[in-house]
Amino acid sequence: MALLTPEDLANMTNALVENDRLITELTNYSLDGLCRKIYGTAPNNEKVAIIPITAGNGIIGSFSESLLFTVQHFGMDGFITENTDVAGYYEAVMKGADIILMADDLAYIAHNLKNSKIAHNQICTGRIYAEILCNAKDYADDKDVLVIGLGKVGTPAVETFLKEKQNVYVFDVDSNRVDEVVSEYPVSKYDPTDSKTPNSFFKIFEATPCADTISKDVLKQNSLVSTPGIPCGISDELIEKYSIRVVLEPLGIGTLSMLYAVFD
Repeated sequence: MALLTPEDLANMTNALVENDRLITELTNYSLDGLCRKIYGTAPNNEKVAIIPITAGNGIIGSFSESLLFTVQHFGMDGFITENTDVAGYYEAVMKGADIILMADDLAYIAHNLKNSKIAHNQICTGRIYAEILCNAKDYADDKDVLVIGLGKVGTPAVETFLKEKQNVYVFDVDSNRVDEVVSEYPVSKYDPTDSKTPNSFFKIFEATPCADTISKDVLKQNSLVSTPGIPCGISDELIEKYSIRVVLEPLGIGTLSMLYAVFD
């Protein structure tokens, strides 16, 4: 997955609120309610510290502020440390933080200092975006799902779909990666020339750093696309033409999934 930019986060707060509304409409669960369901956990007055990290390409503008908005929007207590890196970690602990959120170029994690649980954004993002498709009530009778992108977000999504008894069809531009996944999991290659493979899908999961990965050939009217990928993998034209509903938000959905993964 591509690193986020300040431009990606420019409308994050509105996007989180709108996607929470859409998820509720689709599943009858609010986003935090869906997280409670899938993780079996709940917040308990934890204090969340957000530590800006300067390693690698440095601090992404508005990243920490976006995390703080997410934490507070869902009723949790949070703060951004004044210091960065190790000094920020020390500050967080001294101020009584229960959970740490921090990210560099390679990993974005949540770490619960009280129970030692730790969660990685890529895994938790793949899981929550997959669960949105699995819990979408209007699509419950259709078990076929297309997964586009089999990287560090797409693979946890595949595992989630299988746990939820979905029929999983996979595609990646790297055919070797497709072969690896097919050999490891009970999934099928997406192959439109194979009569046993569905040509189009109501449920599509997309996790790539590329635009326009979702073609009209795989779409049905009123398909549901769940995509943590930035930029969006489906064009505005196709969204309008096929009345597609799209769950897409750059940071908050995955962050909330991480927090519930480390709650008790």
